[in-house]
Amino acid sequence: MINFFKQHTLIFMLPLAFFLYNLAFENTSIFWYMYTFAMLTLMSPAIIFVKIYDELVTWKSLIYGLGYGTLLYGLIAIGFQLLLLTPIDVAGPVKSFLSDFSPFSIWHYLLLMFIIVPGEEIFWRGLVQQKLKQYLSTSWSILVSSILFGSALALGNFWPGVWAGIAAGLVLGLLYEWKKSLPVIIIAHLVMIVLLFLVLPLPV
Repeated sequence: MINFFKQHTLIFMLPLAFFLYNLAFENTSIFWYMYTFAMLTLMSPAIIFVKIYDELVTWKSLIYGLGYGTLLYGLIAIGFQLLLLTPIDVAGPVKSFLSDFSPFSIWHYLLLMFIIVPGEEIFWRGLVQQKLKQYLSTSWSILVSSILFGSALALGNFWPGVWAGIAAGLVLGLLYEWKKSLPVIIIAHLVMIVLLFLVLPLPV
C-alpha cells in the first residue's frame, strides 16, 4: 500500500488538496487556521515521498529569490494595471479578496513565512510538479501544475487570483527546475507576498 501511494501520490493528494482549499476558503473567520492546517497536511507527504532539491548556496538563493520575487510582483502589478484599462471590473474582486483574506497581524505573516509559503512550494512545486513528470515532459508538468495551483485558488471565488496563481506557478516552476533549489522559490514567493501586502500594495 505504501509503495502504491508513493508511486501514485497524485491520485490521493490532488483531491485532498482541493477539498482542503475549499474548506479553508469556505469560512473567512477561520481561514488562517484552516489554510495553515491545509498546508501542514499537504506538505507532509511531499517531504516523505519526494526528493526536495536544495542545490544552491545560501547567498545565491537569496539573490535569485529577491530577483524573481520582484519579477513576480512586477508581472502581477502590470497585469492588474492593464486590466484596469479594460471594461472588466478587477478592482472590486481584488478589494473584496484583500478585505477577506489579506494578512493583518504579525501572526499571519509568521504563518506565511514558516508554514504557508513553504507548504505551498513543497506541495505544488516539490510534489505535484515532480510527480507529474512521471506522466508528462518537464515543460508540460510545469504548465499543468501551475494550472492546478490556479484552479485551487479559484475556490476562493477570486478570478484575478487564478491568473496570478498560474503566472506565479509558471515562474516558480521554471525556477525550481532550473536552479533545483526549494529555498530559492520560497524566498521568491515570500518577496512577492511582502511587496504585494506591505511595501507596494495594489491601488484598489
